[in-house]
Amino acid sequence: MTALLLETERDALDLNGVAADGFGYQATAGATGFGLPSVNAQWLEGAGDGSRFRGQRVLPRDLDMPLDIVGRNRHHLRSLISRLARAVAQECSLVLVDDEGVRWSTPVYRTGGGEIELASTNDVQTTISFRAPDPYFTASTVSTQRVGGDPGAKPFLSSLVSMPLAASQAIGEIQLDNLGDVPAYPVWEIYGPGRDLTVTSPTGETLRWTGSLSATEKLVVDTRNGTVKDGKGANRYALLDTAPRFWTVPPGVSTATVRLLDTTAASRIVCSWRPRRWMVI
Repeated sequence: MTALLLETERDALDLNGVAADGFGYQATAGATGFGLPSVNAQWLEGAGDGSRFRGQRVLPRDLDMPLDIVGRNRHHLRSLISRLARAVAQECSLVLVDDEGVRWSTPVYRTGGGEIELASTNDVQTTISFRAPDPYFTASTVSTQRVGGDPGAKPFLSSLVSMPLAASQAIGEIQLDNLGDVPAYPVWEIYGPGRDLTVTSPTGETLRWTGSLSATEKLVVDTRNGTVKDGKGANRYALLDTAPRFWTVPPGVSTATVRLLDTTAASRIVCSWRPRRWMVI
């Protein structure tokens, strides 16, 4: 980890400022909550000995952040304390930057702490407690896999292992490489013309949209939020097939299947996702 930041929509606090500049904010030893988050395990207990594991749910992440706040003078110290108070009064993001420059973030809310210990006239210490509703750290970089959209004579899905069903129908495999530790939620962008979209996960889960798109239309399927909208923001969820599965991309390299009917060389599908991790160092 090369940097630790606390960010809001209007501000960004560098939590390594004292080490870098001699004043500002400094995260000190004793921070907790950056390891594996807690889980709530479910067990089935019968008449026999022991029990059987039925699954688990990852709980929100709780963090304690000790801070040293150093001002150039007393007036500057007061402004730093006020700036911190404004930042943690609302939703903010804890951002860790790794050695490769990738930003990993999780939204946090203050749940306690904030008592001040005066070390000198321009130096105070405090510890702030946060809760992250999402226990994972999400990358700022977006992984993308594009299918189709060749302007020349290449057929749709030409870069994949594909089997044309007819001149305007295509089915093929798409390789997904999730560099994170946990499943990631893909966003599917489908550019027409085309109809009857089916995307099947590496484990066989199917998401099918039975509508059609003209050459000037597109569809956006956000699996994290469970929404289906066209390029103008109109809701197209009703055209999903029965029992849709908003499946996720598993960690590592896997293969999914896509199908789109009535396509042309201009038709394309863009699948994008942000990797997520349990821990970042």
